[in-house]
Amino acid sequence: MTDISKHLRRIKRREFLRQGTLGIGSLALSHLLNRELRASSIQHQEPSHQHPGSRTHHTPKAKNVIFLHMVGGPSQMDTFDPKPELDKWDGRSLPSELTKGQKFAFISPEARAIKSPYSFAPRGKSGIVMSELFPHLANVADELSVIRSMKTNEINHGSGELFLHTGHGRFGRPTFGAWTSYGLGTENSNLPSYVVLKDKPPNSGPAGWGSGFLPSKHQGVLFRTGAKPLFYLDNPEGVTSSERGDVIDAIGVLNNHAFDRYQDPEIQTRIAQYELAYRMQTSVPELAGLDSEPDSILDMYGLDENGQGGDFAKNCLLARRLVERGVRFVQVFNKGWDHHANIYGALPWQAKAVDQSCAGLITDLKQRGLLDETLIIWGGEFGRTPMVQEHNAGTGEMTPPGRDHHKECFSIWMAGGGVKKGFTYGSTDEFGFGVTENEVHVHDFHATCLHLLGIDHERLTYRHQGRDFRLTDVHGHVVHDIIA
Repeated sequence: MTDISKHLRRIKRREFLRQGTLGIGSLALSHLLNRELRASSIQHQEPSHQHPGSRTHHTPKAKNVIFLHMVGGPSQMDTFDPKPELDKWDGRSLPSELTKGQKFAFISPEARAIKSPYSFAPRGKSGIVMSELFPHLANVADELSVIRSMKTNEINHGSGELFLHTGHGRFGRPTFGAWTSYGLGTENSNLPSYVVLKDKPPNSGPAGWGSGFLPSKHQGVLFRTGAKPLFYLDNPEGVTSSERGDVIDAIGVLNNHAFDRYQDPEIQTRIAQYELAYRMQTSVPELAGLDSEPDSILDMYGLDENGQGGDFAKNCLLARRLVERGVRFVQVFNKGWDHHANIYGALPWQAKAVDQSCAGLITDLKQRGLLDETLIIWGGEFGRTPMVQEHNAGTGEMTPPGRDHHKECFSIWMAGGGVKKGFTYGSTDEFGFGVTENEVHVHDFHATCLHLLGIDHERLTYRHQGRDFRLTDVHGHVVHDIIA
């Protein structure tokens, strides 16, 4: 028998379990610190701010952002960029010099063009031209700034969504909302600085509101629809709020000991998140209580007296309530704009589902004096092709016509937050295939939005893996022409 075997035989069962448990506990703690608090390897660089008395680089025009992401990519030539020339080319292939060398997801360059069945007309005093699909939005046209010349790098949904929100088509980068939280912080200590609302999950998943390599306190907090946006807001049975507070305090003591030992800034983030979660027990139920809203407001968003009328409508109203309470960035996902087939059966329904709520959000913010300081953004990750998609990509069977993904141009609109009112910017060719004037790349769009928030996009940086990263990477310029 070896010395080791003799030693093991002398260890009592209770002693083995005691020592083994401590060992397993140490391993578990080490694993958690490495997994959840991995930012110890990150050199945290707080943004440098020069504007006196604030965290901004210059005087901001906007304080908050509501980003309404139409997941799937709305068709620009059916919504905000009319192309009557397509009527003449309907059923014919577009000129080869236009489509040669271009990449499409599911169609060939020779696919036939398809015209839009919708009428377009000038709306409001400003005369912004938009589709008949948005009768409510037409009533607030004079508040809109429409950009017809957007361009992106990505042609697939997941990477396109990531590019729109992070400036990069792969996982791992912080989102626009996370950068905003990092740069500006929050105005309400009882709510997160960055909140996410969705009806269905986007293709990019949680990476679409993640913090990437930024401290995790800057990631979006996903709220569910319904009366309880977050789990575990209620105390467990038999536990009082005071007792739960004692638990949070005890966890804080342990986390502070861990911070003293490891000096990891993510431990401080974890302490703050526990404390915020405790405070949200009171703030979130009050926030989600739409029964406090008068019927006139519910009707403005398209909701009935019981608050029923679709998740997107509820989320738009909740977005107003969030920015009203100082939440810095609200990201709202509306899925269903990926119209590869039956576009003219699905698009009218999809537009109707958001039209009144978007108009109601603008009107509501304006009457409360919040529109000028709240930047509203509406758009998808890319546009759609002028050419028709006539088969199902999975089966090859013929389907009612749709439009394929298109990255070369698409339209978005913005309102409030320092952008020009009743304004249209940029142009595309006669088919809606490519930008011909005043291109606005996604990097330019990010630079402009940060500028409206008082942030210089070249100076909001974070050192990671040996270099300074930013939302716009090494690209982007501010589009001053759309700024009021």
